[in-house]
Amino acid sequence: MACCAAAPIVAKSIPRQPEDHYFPYTGPGPWYTCKADGEMAPRVSKAGLAGPDVPQTNIPALFKRAVQTKGGKDALLVERPTPPLGKDGKVPEAFPREKWTTWTFEKYHQDARALSKAFIKLGFQQFDTVNIWGFNSPEWFISVMAGMYAGGKCGGLYPTDTAATAAYKVVHSGGIVCTVENKSHIDKIVSALNDGDRKDASRLKAFIAWSYDPAQGETVNVEGCGAVPVISWKAALEMGKAESDDELERRFAGIKPGHCCALIYTSGTTGDPKAVMVSHDGLIYLGNAVMTTVGKSCGFATAATEERVLSYLPLSHVAGLCCDIVAQITTTAMNPAWGTVFFARPYDLKAGTIKDRLLISRPTLFLGVPLVWEKMADRIRAIGAASTGLKKAASTWAKGKCLEHAKALNLGGSGAIPGGHCLAMKLMKAVKGAVGLDQCKYAFTGAAPIRTDTQEYFGSLGIYINEVYGMSESTGVVTISSDTAHQWGSVGWELAGCEVEIFKVDPDDVNKKAQCSLAPALDSSGDEYQGEICFRGRGIMMGYLSCQDWGEQHISSVEKKTAETIDAQGWVHSGDKGLKTKAGMIKITGRYKELIIGEGGENIAPVPIEDSVKGLCDGIGECMMIGDKRKYNVALITLKAVGANGEVPGTDALDAAAKNVNPDVQTISGAMKDQKWIQTITDALTKTNSNGKVVPNNAFKIQKFMILPHNFSEEGGELTPTKKLKRAVAEKKYAKQIEHMYITDGTYVEYVA
Repeated sequence: MACCAAAPIVAKSIPRQPEDHYFPYTGPGPWYTCKADGEMAPRVSKAGLAGPDVPQTNIPALFKRAVQTKGGKDALLVERPTPPLGKDGKVPEAFPREKWTTWTFEKYHQDARALSKAFIKLGFQQFDTVNIWGFNSPEWFISVMAGMYAGGKCGGLYPTDTAATAAYKVVHSGGIVCTVENKSHIDKIVSALNDGDRKDASRLKAFIAWSYDPAQGETVNVEGCGAVPVISWKAALEMGKAESDDELERRFAGIKPGHCCALIYTSGTTGDPKAVMVSHDGLIYLGNAVMTTVGKSCGFATAATEERVLSYLPLSHVAGLCCDIVAQITTTAMNPAWGTVFFARPYDLKAGTIKDRLLISRPTLFLGVPLVWEKMADRIRAIGAASTGLKKAASTWAKGKCLEHAKALNLGGSGAIPGGHCLAMKLMKAVKGAVGLDQCKYAFTGAAPIRTDTQEYFGSLGIYINEVYGMSESTGVVTISSDTAHQWGSVGWELAGCEVEIFKVDPDDVNKKAQCSLAPALDSSGDEYQGEICFRGRGIMMGYLSCQDWGEQHISSVEKKTAETIDAQGWVHSGDKGLKTKAGMIKITGRYKELIIGEGGENIAPVPIEDSVKGLCDGIGECMMIGDKRKYNVALITLKAVGANGEVPGTDALDAAAKNVNPDVQTISGAMKDQKWIQTITDALTKTNSNGKVVPNNAFKIQKFMILPHNFSEEGGELTPTKKLKRAVAEKKYAKQIEHMYITDGTYVEYVA
């Protein structure tokens, strides 16, 4: 945002889109398919970003258009070979950009076509699936595009998937080819496929490895598939280059906009993951709508210049697929700009060195899940805490001016620039440069709720974090925020071409629903305003994939689940509870499955209460509230620790702000017995319990707490790959500790093993 300029125009409200900007949803439906070879005709509105001006085409066709206009521009950059971590955990310095291995759009396209022809040579048919397992890399992108070019789809696996989960996805998706980063991925899949409880693979025809060279003629035995060849990346490209283009072009000509191009496996908290089918048209609409909306707000992609993204979030997740892979193509093919993707090192999140890659890539668009933003805030705070004297005074003054302006930019604000703001922003530029965000035009967050105090903190640095909302079933974003139209505590307003409404839904029939009244404000607590967030539009999923090999009972169950998610009027039922204000902003107040039902029948949304506690004690990592069908609520507390990054629980050593609670205590185990720590958390609970906006009555209060000796993590089973809390899993895992709290006196109950 320009400094020393006239105050920007800040929206007072978000006007509802004209009716002709929505797809009409006339007819009986159903508005879904569960078949791999199914087709969902594009839901095109008469006008707007979901209208006919957005071409009904496929992603490879857009890719070709991008290559024709910007083929010589840098597309993919990665440090090769990746320097390993030192034995002491020290991270080697980042390469300067000129030493990164680079794919231009032309080379990216050539490799994707060659790999696609290799897939076809190996037996890949139209509508088949390529599975991909490994950390973000150019090969990940190339595998995705190769599967689409061959008339099929990608079915990515999370880097943190267990062997059993990976094997499930390979079989369920009908995987034909699996591209992998290293040998351990192959070993895990094969072992799980040959396990006594599995042994149902029948389609897998090849593994292709990109980070090591298998022996020539190497195979692995997969029961039901026989000897499956293991091929090097280089050999696969050479195989494809030797084939004619005839079959590839025939496949390309047969790709319809309404065909499935990607499977996104939901990281659900219970049961086997569901495979969300997304179409070429849905992804193209979504990528263009988001980039156009962002462009209007901050100028992203509106000029013939490089727009940069750092790829580090899982590409198997809808956010990574859309933001990194698809948005690059829509940006480059449909705008004057071109998108360039830099890849993080596989250990960056664990080692806390994502900043090193940000400093080289200088992204112009950056997506951070809340955990990433909070970790970044902790490091900046730690640097600030070390400053003294005049430097500290100047920083405090500048942050105050930036925060004053950031608050004025909220929806309905004046947008006023306070005196001294220009100088304050100049001082803050050094802070933004130190974390590699000095050239970022649009910073945003999603996948999990972000705390308002985190947004306020970054606002004080002149960095505006815009919250978006969506899910795999919406192919990503359905609500969006921008610098000129946002409200802290809200997930934004409906993306152009999407309809988002709040309904009271019959618990036994999703087709019976009544629209809720619009709320006067975000903090409105009336029951008449709150219901299930539902959405529909051009970008929603095709349906959940059924595996045709698993019989009619399975197919019927998947179709039933899909019908329970997409109703007869085309509305996707999110499972999230929320409200919509008269100004047009959406707020999530809880998730129906996570609601705590108090002993008196009260519906208690835990997240706002938990966020309040965390905001009042910066050393807390997580606060998980328990109390369903109990006399009162208790909480499990984790503390911020060195190495805790969501994937692993980290160490016993306290990290960043947690050290400041009591400088004499440097470990979690020490904090668990320290009176200052116990009192600090007790004070946070007391203050939260007295806040009528989040705790309207005694049934909502947290009465007791326990500090756990480690953080929640994927490794521990308490978090999903997108860092959402698996409440049911955590509650079961710590059942003994929870019961101990309920039978022990005192606000603080010490942990028992």
